[in-house]
Amino acid sequence: MDVREIKELAKRFSPEQIEGCITQQIDTGRNVCMRNESTAAIIDELSKAAFVRRLVEEGQGLGDALRELARRIREIQKEKP
Repeated sequence: MDVREIKELAKRFSPEQIEGCITQQIDTGRNVCMRNESTAAIIDELSKAAFVRRLVEEGQGLGDALRELARRIREIQKEKP
């Protein structure tokens, strides 16, 4: 997870714009938010950025939103056998 890139994406784009980029990537293999990575990596980063941005729009600070993302990722990783 590239926290710096997620942070920048969350600052630059709204959740709706990020969702649009995910759709563009799936439909065309390209998008206006990110370049030069595989489709899977792009969708992964954009999805994380969208989650962070939603939390920020709900009133959380950017740092707190990033920590919440990391906490949830760790929680999911613990559940995997």
